[in-house]
Amino acid sequence: MNDKPVAIVTGAAKGIGRAICIRLLADGFFVVAVDMDADGGAMLAQELGETALEFHCVDISNEQQVRDLFIKARDAHGKINAVINNAGIIRDNMIWKMSVEDFDAVINVNLKGTWLMCREAAMVMKEQNYGRIVNIASRAWLGNRGQSNYSASKAGVVALTRVLALELGKYNVSVNAVAPGLIDTPLTQKLSKEVLQQLIEAQPSRSIGSPEDVANTVSFLAAEQTKFITGQTIYVDGGKSIGANM
Repeated sequence: MNDKPVAIVTGAAKGIGRAICIRLLADGFFVVAVDMDADGGAMLAQELGETALEFHCVDISNEQQVRDLFIKARDAHGKINAVINNAGIIRDNMIWKMSVEDFDAVINVNLKGTWLMCREAAMVMKEQNYGRIVNIASRAWLGNRGQSNYSASKAGVVALTRVLALELGKYNVSVNAVAPGLIDTPLTQKLSKEVLQQLIEAQPSRSIGSPEDVANTVSFLAAEQTKFITGQTIYVDGGKSIGANM
C-alpha cells in the first residue's frame, strides 16, 4: 500500500495533463497517469520516475476499462484521494459541415468518459468518506463558433460537476471544474502565427496561458485543505470568460 495520497490523472501524456502530473508529484501525490497514448505514457513514467508515477493505457469511454483501472488502483494503493479528469478530444467544424460521427466521438470521450470516471470515483470516495474530483472543462462551454460538439460536451462537464457536488458533499468529497481558455499546448502550437496572435489580442490579458497555470489551479482544488469549495467552475483564461474584447 502507498503512504502517499493517490491521484488519478487522465489525458496525462502531454500538455495540460503532463503539467498536472508534475505539479501533483511536487505536492506529494503518487500519480496514476492515464492516457490512450501508450508510448507517451511510457515516456512520462520514465521521465518522472516510476517509483512516484505509474502509467495505464485506458480508453476512458470504455466502461469496463475504466472499472478495471479503479480496481487496479484501489487494490495497489488502498485509496484514491483525487481524480483529475483532463482527457478530451476536439473535432471542430461548423454545424452544417459536422458529421454525426464527429459529434458522437467528442461527446463520447469528453462527457461520457468523464462521467464514467466520476462514477467510479464517487463509489470509492463515498466509501472512504473523502475525495477530491477536479474536472477539466473549458471556457468554450460558454460557446465557440465551430465547436457545437466540444462546447456542448464541456457544458455537460460543468453541469455534471454541479450535480456531483450536491450528491457527494455529505461524504467529504468536493467536486469542482477548471475551465481553461487559450493555453500554450501542442494543439495551439499548430495554429499559424497570425491566427494565434489574433487570439492573444482578443484576451483581456493580451497573453496566452501555460499548462502550469491550469496545473496550479488543479493543485489548489485537489488539496486536503480545500474542503469548503465545491460545485464551482474556476476559469483560467486571462479574463476571456467575462466577455471583454469579444
